[in-house]
Amino acid sequence: MEGKKTTEMSQWSGGGGNMVRDAVDYRGCPADRSKTGGWVAAALVLGIELCERLSTMGIAVNLVTYLTGTMHLPSAAAANVVTDFMGTSFLLCLLGGFLADSFLGRYLTIAVFALVQAIGTGFLAVSTLLRQLRPPPCGGGAPCEQATPVQMGVLYACLYLIALGTGGLKSSVSGFGTDQFDERDERERTAMSLFFNRFFFFISLGTLIAVTVLVYIQDHVGRSWAYGICAGAMLIAISVFLSGTRKYRNKRSSGSPIVHILQVLVAAARKRGLKQPLTAAALYEDRPDHARIPHTVQFPCLDRAAVMAGEDDNEVGPDGQAAPNPWKLCSVSRVEEVKMLARLMPVWATTILFWTIYAQMITFSVEQANTMDRRMGSFEIPAASLTAFFVGAVMITLAVYDRVIIPLCQTLTGRQGFTNLEKIGLGLALSIVGMAAAALCEKKRLAVAAATTGGASAAAALPISVFLLTPQFLLVGAGEAFIYTGQLDFFITRSPKGMKTMSTGLFLTTLSLGFFLSSALVSLVKGATPWLGDTINRSRLDYFYWLLAVLSVVNLAAYLVCAKWATTKPAEQPQPVDADDKC
Repeated sequence: MEGKKTTEMSQWSGGGGNMVRDAVDYRGCPADRSKTGGWVAAALVLGIELCERLSTMGIAVNLVTYLTGTMHLPSAAAANVVTDFMGTSFLLCLLGGFLADSFLGRYLTIAVFALVQAIGTGFLAVSTLLRQLRPPPCGGGAPCEQATPVQMGVLYACLYLIALGTGGLKSSVSGFGTDQFDERDERERTAMSLFFNRFFFFISLGTLIAVTVLVYIQDHVGRSWAYGICAGAMLIAISVFLSGTRKYRNKRSSGSPIVHILQVLVAAARKRGLKQPLTAAALYEDRPDHARIPHTVQFPCLDRAAVMAGEDDNEVGPDGQAAPNPWKLCSVSRVEEVKMLARLMPVWATTILFWTIYAQMITFSVEQANTMDRRMGSFEIPAASLTAFFVGAVMITLAVYDRVIIPLCQTLTGRQGFTNLEKIGLGLALSIVGMAAAALCEKKRLAVAAATTGGASAAAALPISVFLLTPQFLLVGAGEAFIYTGQLDFFITRSPKGMKTMSTGLFLTTLSLGFFLSSALVSLVKGATPWLGDTINRSRLDYFYWLLAVLSVVNLAAYLVCAKWATTKPAEQPQPVDADDKC
């Protein structure tokens, strides 16, 4: 019996045995390395991500033309509907991550919310098919009738059901994919690094299909057909995903990082009245030496959460034994995890504006393209398909970075390319140039519109090529390649080990807040200036683009200060901590 127990422990340890540590199969038993995980299981997860991108981007990039052309919304209002939809999708990633960590687990979270997204997309297909859910078309010289509150309410219900599904599953897909590989095994660790590359490739592939094939179907066959294809593709992806249930490895959850953060904040707030000076040695710690995070002197007000106050910190458990209440007393390592997240926040805040600029590329830039000459011979390019330049710019930038910039940096400096903070800074700089290019292009387009139509909107395309928009798409797209990879690397590598899902959600909230900030800026500018009129030809969108460029210059300066602060390593020596210090 003793020998059998030793063998089982050896297998569970992952040190060349059959079992993967900290992973279980669909029955809750220790996961067998030979029967679970690996590329087969990871590939099934990638199908969900491909269809999610196909559906979400296929709706978002061409939604503004539906809102202005079919629902007859003003230009600025249509742009805000799109940005609010995208912002909500990314914001709900926090909800999905919380549910996955606390209750459902990543597998069930993906399955449930993928089904929610499929249902929402199916409802959207039906709503665009029924004539009762859209206003009558313009004609006969009468003014266009704007969609009624009921019609818009149905559209909003469909969009936000899709946003719920997208946000719920998106925070878990990449994490569940990496769960299929064991970091302790060298061969599987190498495969995990390849998974990230293929994961990003599937994101790009889904977006490319959405902005080309799916947009073409929307414009030339029908939106209900395109949205129905999205719903069907998601249902197929769910079926494929569920077929791999026996192959998946599921990681045991250590609880929600959000709850852990709140516990530290609540415990620190409860002990805010402490006056006596403290030392690191006097603080509470319950982790073994190898798992501890060294105490730092930064943000000393949070250290109050680890101050021991005797019996007041304890609670009686179900077994009748007294144990520390985590809402009153937290370990030094738990406090340090919150400090690590706090150090990320300045960089987090200064990356939000980039995604505000990104939002213009799928809203106002699509409206610009819709007024311009989009012919290539006998073929007319759908306006929303111009966003394919985004995907192209991302792919080209990443290829040039891997094949040219990294070898060049190795030769000249011995470094493996740019650091994550340098990538973010480069992305912010490219977005400034992109906005300047967009402003110059719009000035030229407005001049042509004034000479052709006297500034009024017209159904006929303006005699100016849509490819004049190419520089702004390429510049902002290249910026996205740098800032997306830089942000993801920064948040994952600088966050605590037990909060990787939380850090991914934190990264995605920059996208969310960037879209919401776009809506706020559009509303503010529309109310304070005449720059954003009911139609794009009666607006001064170039002034709005210049405003974004100026704000981005200020933001870049703030980012450089924050990046310099982020590279300064906080002191780890045990030093006196004054409870009266401020954060």
